Amino acid sequence: MKQFKTLLFAAALFIGATSYTQAQSKVAHINTQDLIQAMPEMAAAQSEMEKLGKTYEADIKAMATEYQNKMKQYEAEASSKTDEENQKRLVEVQTMQQNIQQYQGTAQQQMQQKELDLLKPITEKAKAAILKVARAQGYQYVLDSTQGGGVIMADGKNLLDDVKKELGI
Repeated sequence: MKQFKTLLFAAALFIGATSYTQAQSKVAHINTQDLIQAMPEMAAAQSEMEKLGKTYEADIKAMATEYQNKMKQYEAEASSKTDEENQKRLVEVQTMQQNIQQYQGTAQQQMQQKELDLLKPITEKAKAAILKVARAQGYQYVLDSTQGGGVIMADGKNLLDDVKKELGI
């Protein structure tokens, strides 16, 4: 019976020690938004997005100018044209307006898709670097401390400088 009590006591100590060591998980944090903004690839992506945006903006302005010029011309000539011609011109102008709106919608969708395409490899590279540094330093959890990201208090290790070093930033 004494051996059984000793064995039970040893088992209880082992279980307690095991659960205590498992509760000692190492937690770090990083502001992923700051990391991604600091990456040189992000500057290139932003530049490409600005260039694409300016192209779409110029196209839309040209279409709008053409639309306004037609409207002025048709308004000036309306009294000298027949009702049938004026009706055809009205349909033409309405079609131009619809085309402009359709082009704006398409341009916006293409801009969003391009942004996703450009950001995906950047975020994947950042995530891989975060995981590499965290594992090398023995962290089981890394929380994102970006403003509004859900981390209220971040007194633990900040991995931002280490990850920047890993990425060569």
